[in-house]
This record gives sequence, C-alpha cells and structure tokens, in this order.
Amino acid sequence: MLVAAPERWDEACFAVPAVRALMASGLAVGVLCGEEQSEFWGTLDGLRVVAVPQKTKAKRVGVEIRGRWQASLAWHEGIAADAMFAAGIPRRLGPANGRLLKRLTHPLAAVAVPLEHRVRFYLSAIEEMGVDSRKPEFFAPAILGIEPVAQAVLLVPDSDFGQSHEWPIDRWEDVARRLLDAGKRLTIAGLPGGRGLGRTLSARLGDAAEFFEASPLSGVLRLLAVHGKVVAADGSLPHLAGHAGATCVTLFGPNDPDWKRPLGRRHSIVMQHAECAPCLLAKCPLDLRCQKELDVARVWQAVDDAESN
Repeated sequence: MLVAAPERWDEACFAVPAVRALMASGLAVGVLCGEEQSEFWGTLDGLRVVAVPQKTKAKRVGVEIRGRWQASLAWHEGIAADAMFAAGIPRRLGPANGRLLKRLTHPLAAVAVPLEHRVRFYLSAIEEMGVDSRKPEFFAPAILGIEPVAQAVLLVPDSDFGQSHEWPIDRWEDVARRLLDAGKRLTIAGLPGGRGLGRTLSARLGDAAEFFEASPLSGVLRLLAVHGKVVAADGSLPHLAGHAGATCVTLFGPNDPDWKRPLGRRHSIVMQHAECAPCLLAKCPLDLRCQKELDVARVWQAVDDAESN
C-alpha cells in the first residue's frame, strides 16, 4: 500500500502512528512524499519512501509509480492523491471528503471530529480498514541513535504558524536567563515565517547561547535529538522535536491543544485562556491577549516541572 504523506509537518507527525500500524499489520507500505520530507519518513524502519521533487506534476509522478502498487491511502486532496489517481492504482482508499472523493475507489468514513485530537482523523481511517491502531509503540519517538547532550535545552520563540502564535520576546529572554542561571546549555532556534524572535533572543544573550537557523525544517531532526528538552512556541518545531525524542513544553495561544498538541504523554502545554480563543488565526485582529496575558511564572513552572521529570 502506498500512503500519501500530509504536506504540513504537524499533520505528517500526526499521521505517523497510522503508518506504523499499517506496517505492523503485515502490509508492504510505502509513503509518497515531497523530497523535503524524505529524511523524516526515513526514520520509520522498513517503510519505503517514494520522494518526489517540488513542483513535480501529478501526471509525471503517476507514470513513475504506475503498476507498482495495488492499493493506496490518501487523507487529503493534493498532488499525491492526484498522482495515485493518474497511476490507476486499483484500490484507492481515503476519507470521503470534498474533492478527494473523486480520486477514490473505496471511500472511508473517517472524519475530523471537533475537540478530538487530530491523530484520531488518521487512525480512524485505518481502523475502518480493520487495522489495529492501539499499541503504544505506534506513538513512540523515532529511534535516531543520538543521545541528548546533558543539560541541553532548546528555545524556539518563532512560529511558522504566524505571529499570533508567538510569545513576547522580553518574556522569552526572562526564561532564557533563568535557564542559564540554572546551569543549562542553551540553544536558540530561528525559524522563517515569524518575526525573527530567535535571532533577536540570540543577539540579546550573546555568547551565552548558541544559535541555529532551522531552515529548511527537513534538516533539523538530528539537531533536535541532541536536546532532551525543548521550549517552543506552537508551530511545526515542537512536533518534529517530539518525533526526534525530545520532551517539549509548548506555548499555545490561538490554537487548541486538545486538537493539536504534540503526541506523547511526556510533553506539556502552557496557555492562558482568552475569551476569543481558539481562533486559529495566524494574525490577531485584536490585541494578542492570549499571548500577552501568559506570564513568565506559569511558563517557568512548566519548564521547571519538565526538568524535574
């Protein structure tokens, strides 16, 4: 079975348990993904990765995979689902949603349920296929063979989800200096798509912390694995860090943690409830109250608790 990888990084992480369950069921499983995700999916031992370059036409991909797969699974419409249709794969499965339905031979009843974690959307599809999805190992971090550096903590103030997902820089600096005073080895990650808070924080801390630009995201898994603890704005990085084995403290604002928190019980989230949240907006039309009302004391308590566990 050839599986279409979700294009978003957080969604790709949420799809991992379902892909692992398919593999454990005895099926020969491959994943069709963009080249930028090939290293990520390559962390699943035994999974065949079919990577295609960016901007490749679906018909061209269809020609390349034609006759090689007897079944496919796509959760979303897009180039992968179009390529599977173009390839004429005999059994094309997926949720009966919107435009995707026209690409399927065997629609599934999987639907996104409000206030249910997003991972359930992916698992419900394979459960309808009769695949057992309820095993702890399906949700475990990837085994990268990298031991985290003692006392290493990574801070990620930027969010690729938009500026409304970013906490004020002065408060990030406060947390960073507390970590330094506690003897931690601090690294700051910068991300495209935000306000450059990572670079700003790194400049304020000077030689007290290291800095790296997490761009492209496809190349950061091993860097993330070096850090046992990650404190991050809600974005793609905490999901990838969790996959790499780190324990994450994620600062939520306009997003809903019940829906999209990183997978794994070891992680924790911090948020300040605002009457307008969750709005899910990348840019706040009001006053960023969900971020401005989240104080340092609550974040530090979550960080301290994570360090104690």
